[in-house]
Amino acid sequence: MTIQASSAPVPRVRRRPQWPVPAGLILLSLIPVIAGAARLTELTGGAAITPQNARFFASPVPVVTHIVCVTTYSLLGAFQFLPSLRGRRGWHRIAGRILAPAGLLAALSGLWMAAFYPLPAGDGPALFVLRLVFGSAMAASIVLGVVAIVSRDFVRHGAWMTRGYAIGVAAGTQALVSLPWMLLVGPPDEPTRAALLGSAWVINVAVAEFVIRRRAQRATGVPRPSGRKVTGLEPVRRTTA
Repeated sequence: MTIQASSAPVPRVRRRPQWPVPAGLILLSLIPVIAGAARLTELTGGAAITPQNARFFASPVPVVTHIVCVTTYSLLGAFQFLPSLRGRRGWHRIAGRILAPAGLLAALSGLWMAAFYPLPAGDGPALFVLRLVFGSAMAASIVLGVVAIVSRDFVRHGAWMTRGYAIGVAAGTQALVSLPWMLLVGPPDEPTRAALLGSAWVINVAVAEFVIRRRAQRATGVPRPSGRKVTGLEPVRRTTA
C-alpha cells in the first residue's frame, strides 16, 4: 500500500494589485487637503477679512487644528489600506498611534466649529444637525476602535477604525457629489445643500460597511460552487495501489 499526493494541478491565485484603493483614497483626500492648505495660507498670509472668513480669524485655533489633523488623518490613513504595510505590525502600530489622536482631534475640532462658529451662508439647521451626528459618530468610532485594540479584538478594531476613516474623508466625497449639481443646476439652497452633503456621509459609511463585510467573508472562507469553503487548509488526497 502506498500513499501519493494528488497530481492535480494547483490553481494559481491571482494577486490583486494593492495600490488602487490607497491611491484612490489619497486622490479623494486631496480635495479637502488643498482647500485646507488654502485656508491656512489665508490665515497666515494676512488676507483680507470678509464675511466668509471672519469666524476663522476671530478664533483660528479650532480651524488650524482641524486642518492639520484632517490632513494627517486622511493621507496617512490611506496607507493603512495597503495590505503589504498593514501586515507589518511595527508600521501599523506606529501609524495607528498617530492616526487615533489625529482623527479624534479632527472630529472634536469639527464638532467645536459646528457648535460655536456662526453658521455661514448656505448652511442651515439640517446641516448643523448632520455635522453633529457624523462628527460624534467619527469620534465614537475611533474611541471604540482604540478600546477594541486594547482588548486585543483585532477584527472589531479594524471595523471601527474603517468606519471612522470613512466619515473623516467624506469632505472629498461631498465635493464630488456637489460639483455636478452646481454645474448643472447652480448653487444649492439650504435643504439641497444639506441633502447633498448628507448623502456623501451616507455613501462613505455604506462603502465602509461593504468593506467590513468583505473582510469578514474572506476571514471565514470563500464558498465553492459545491458549498464547501476554501480555507487554505484543504486535505491531501490519498490513493492506494
